[in-house]
Amino acid sequence: MALERRLSRLMFLETEIVELRQTCFTPGRMFEPGYYRVEELPDVAFDMGLVDKLPADEGKLDQGNQPS
Repeated sequence: MALERRLSRLMFLETEIVELRQTCFTPGRMFEPGYYRVEELPDVAFDMGLVDKLPADEGKLDQGNQPS
């Protein structure tokens, strides 16, 4: 049985950039894989383990670094 790596929303700053690894469907919206601010993603994306933390130098929006 494979281990799932789940990261709680509480582990991130609201303005931090994270990577959504696969499509996330909610009743009101579909989120494509890519980079998002933590505050933009629904809780279900974190609960399902679809979100990855970026390396420290890439994930801080307040430092002006945008992932490419």
